[in-house]
Amino acid sequence: SPAGLQNDHKALMKQVEEALHQLHAREKEKHARDEAEALAEAMSQNQSLPQAFAKVNAVTPGSPASISGLQVDDEIVEFGSVNVNNFQNLQNIATVVQHSEGRPLSVTVIRGGKKVHVGLTPKRWAGKGLLG
Repeated sequence: SPAGLQNDHKALMKQVEEALHQLHAREKEKHARDEAEALAEAMSQNQSLPQAFAKVNAVTPGSPASISGLQVDDEIVEFGSVNVNNFQNLQNIATVVQHSEGRPLSVTVIRGGKKVHVGLTPKRWAGKGLLG
């Protein structure tokens, strides 16, 4: 009978609607999860960046600092034995530099949101300081 056919059709439409709804809900969940994961990753990347204690505001061309690849706006995280936990003032760095004359120093900076490792060998040059 026509009524029976109509009920079948209604039931079918209901099933289709439910299937679409579930699919949509799953997509939404997946999207939310993807976003949460991306956010978590961004957060953890930020957290994994150590605290900088100084910023490079000038690098003299030809100086040991420039030869080592230090760049202006690098944020210094570690300079030899100096890091954010024991850094008091720039004198700390000057002392490390003086003690490390002619010896490679391990320097870590943050550049463009990434940790960059720079090896630096302080040496006297052109009558300026060890770093220029």
